Amino acid sequence: MNDTQNQTPLQFTLKDGVGRLTLNRPETYNAFDLPMVEAFEAFLRERRYDETTRVIIMDGGEAKGFCAGLDTKTYAPEIFSMSPIKAYDAQVRMSRLFLAMRQLPQPIIACVHGAAAGIGFSLAMASDIRIVAEDARFSAAYIKIGLGGADMASSYFLPRLIGAGRAYEYLLTGNWMDAKTAMDLGFASRMVKKEEMAAAADALAADMTDKYPMGLRMTKEALNCSLDCAGLEAALNMEDRNQIMMTYTYRIKE
Repeated sequence: MNDTQNQTPLQFTLKDGVGRLTLNRPETYNAFDLPMVEAFEAFLRERRYDETTRVIIMDGGEAKGFCAGLDTKTYAPEIFSMSPIKAYDAQVRMSRLFLAMRQLPQPIIACVHGAAAGIGFSLAMASDIRIVAEDARFSAAYIKIGLGGADMASSYFLPRLIGAGRAYEYLLTGNWMDAKTAMDLGFASRMVKKEEMAAAADALAADMTDKYPMGLRMTKEALNCSLDCAGLEAALNMEDRNQIMMTYTYRIKE
């Protein structure tokens, strides 16, 4: 058995409340196969009620790109050979990873270098903050391989991040969005040299962990709920609830 077969698909370290999650299939551009899906599911499940990890930084490690999407050499053929019910279950299993990312209490900072396609694009979209290297580029890609252009939560996230007009263009064409365009559209919050991404993410995470833990968690929750709520009144109700809860939490703390 070679080193590639021995390696774990994800690596996670924790220091001072900041967890670093590294995608670890560099030989496939971090493409998702079934073990990768299983490992990501387990990671998200473990973090859901993890009070020690306060912020998560996710990166593509030593791969040439952040994530190439679904592994088309191994897992994709397996799915296509399944019965319709089994294939549907596999689809649902992968897509729910992005719901679980949004349900985590920890803010997620995605550090993206090189290509982020398909699932890789959705990993970036489902994160709360995106720091991109100058060579980063993004593509939904699905429509280019004969599938529907909306997949893995892209039809939900992309219009909310860059507006419906541009989202239609990217999902209907599968065209690439480069790092500068990602910045111009507000998709990414920072663009830095690849070698500076880790330091930029660490500084941002340190700034967050300096804040009161409940406040950090409830801010992410409020933002996510406001994106989905029916209108201003529902958003205000969420904010009012959070602030009153925070007031009483501080009183108990003191």
